[in-house]
Amino acid sequence: MMHQISNLPSNMVGFRSSGEVTKDDFDIVHTEVEKLVDETGKLNYLLFLDNSPADFTAGAWLQDALLGIKNITEWNRAGIISDSETVITFTNAFSKIIPGEFRGFHKDEYQQAVDWVSEKTI
Repeated sequence: MMHQISNLPSNMVGFRSSGEVTKDDFDIVHTEVEKLVDETGKLNYLLFLDNSPADFTAGAWLQDALLGIKNITEWNRAGIISDSETVITFTNAFSKIIPGEFRGFHKDEYQQAVDWVSEKTI
């Protein structure tokens, strides 16, 4: 499932994934991303992985990819929170191949991730 994270700065959206994530779980993600991009002209996005990337179905990965492609020019900052070193390394490398800044964070760095994604810190 994907749950929207509340009490975030108004210039960002954030979601927490848990259990199995399907393509239908991305409906709320797409809706909130579109709303934020319409309001701010850019996308600051936080994803807190409370599960393994293996818990995402093929349809969920496709929806995630479509989200990225559709909004590729609006990506500003994306933070991915996980305790998987592989996920963090992949996220940090992602900035080198597409527009926007991407940064991986450990779960105990939640507040730093929020501050960075919301552009409170550089």
